[in-house]
Parts: sequence; C-alpha cells; structure tokens
Amino acid sequence: MQASRAITLASASAALLGTGLWVGYHVNLLPVDASSNAPVYDDLFKVLLSIGTMLFLGITVILLYSLVRFRRPANDGSDGLAIEGNLPLEIVWTAIPAVVILFVGIYSYDIYERMGGMTSLHDHAAMATMAQSSMHAEEGATGPAIQNQRYWGGIAPAVAAPGSPVPMPVDVTAMQFAFIFHYPEGNITSGELHVPVGQPVELRMEARDVIHAFWVPQFRLKQDVIPGQPTLLSFTPTRAGTYPIICAELCGAYHGGMRSNVVVHEPEAFQSWLDQNRQPATTA
Repeated sequence: MQASRAITLASASAALLGTGLWVGYHVNLLPVDASSNAPVYDDLFKVLLSIGTMLFLGITVILLYSLVRFRRPANDGSDGLAIEGNLPLEIVWTAIPAVVILFVGIYSYDIYERMGGMTSLHDHAAMATMAQSSMHAEEGATGPAIQNQRYWGGIAPAVAAPGSPVPMPVDVTAMQFAFIFHYPEGNITSGELHVPVGQPVELRMEARDVIHAFWVPQFRLKQDVIPGQPTLLSFTPTRAGTYPIICAELCGAYHGGMRSNVVVHEPEAFQSWLDQNRQPATTA
C-alpha cells in the first residue's frame, strides 16, 4: 500500500511538473518583444508562469480530491477529527513556499541587475557625459552633452566599451496628462517618442506635478517618474513599429487618457524624421 501511494505521488508530481513547464514555455501571454530588455524579462515570466501553473493545478486537484474523499456522509452531524501536531506536514508546507520565494527573489534580482537596474546612476551619468563630450570633440559637434547630474532611480546599463554606439539622449517630461519628449541634439520637441532600431536610447525623465509611470509593454519596461527625482531609463529598440506608451500610475482625473506612442523607425526613416523636424540654429 505504501509503495502504491509513493508511486502515485511520484507520478502526480512528475505530471504536475511537466504540465507547469510546458505551459510556461509554450503558452505565450505576452505582447510582441521590441527591445533588448524583453528577452531577459521574458525568461523570468516563463519561470513565474510555470511556478504559478504548478501551484494552481496542484492546489485545485487537492481541493477537488478532498471534496470527494473527505466529504461528510449523509446524516452525519458530528465534528471532524481534531488533527494537530503533524510536524512533517508543517515542515513541508513551510519549506516549499520558502524555497520558491527565495528562488524567485534571487532570480528576479539577477534579472533586474542584467537589465541595468543596479547600475550606479550617478557614475553612469558622469561616464556618459565624458563619452558624449569625447564624441563631440572628435566629430567637431556643438550640440549639448549629457548632463552630469544626480539621478535617483531607473534602468541604466553600464556605458558601453569605446567604439560602441553612444546612447541617444531624450528628455522626457511627465505632466497631467501628457508625456513631452525633447531631443537636445536637434532641439526637437514632440508628443511622441521617435527612436531608431538598434540605437541605445537614454530617457532622462522628470515629473512636473505628481507621480507618473512610463510603461511600454512591448519593451517590458515600466518606470515611475517622481517629482523632484530625475530618473534614467535606458533601452535599445529591436523591432520597427508603433507601440503604446501608457501612464501606469494613477495621476488624476484623466489618468486613463495619458497615453502616447513610441515610434521605432528603421535608421534611414529616423534620420529623415530628424531632418524634417530639426529646428534651425539661431544666430545672435
């Protein structure tokens, strides 16, 4: 009898594990991926979906089995057995959630670090300033360099090695109820974010009034923008198209209408957009 129960438990556990892994890695619930951050995040989502599926199915099966196996017989009004002090059971139902939570926490931290969330933002801004200034000196450009200021949060990958593309800076102002994008290099102001495929982009974000959140589901990026706390958000778009920008933080009566778009162009199309919208240089 014990051997039969052990075989049944092992078979059920294997089936539950296999089903959870199959769902996690074959059922796609996410929108199209359009940034270099997306595959990193998607790996974490697959793990979480697998774990969630196993927990849901396991708990549901146990509940249904208990409803049938331990149902009260007809005309039986007595109380159930008072069972307590089952130390092995208490260890099991404490250890399993603890191990799962510890694993998810460590893995989530690793994902956040790989996306650039643990980068020293102040150091990043200083190094980016030097890289931008160096590029301007080499090319004889006169446009503004990235400001060396204190940033309070965000995702900012470490500055790339010499010779790699320098992130394109874009100033983002969040206010009730719109996002305003300013391109320092061309003195362009737009209600939409326009970026080229394959070019690292660095958003320097500030809020004018209340807390907002910049969320692009296809980029797998969401960043709160807090008044008085300049924030960096870096990403590299990988797929041309138009994707929604959504404020994901309740910011007032018209919060639901605070939306815009990020338009990812092919490099030639982006250069054309820049040329069409670039402001002429003013002379003294």
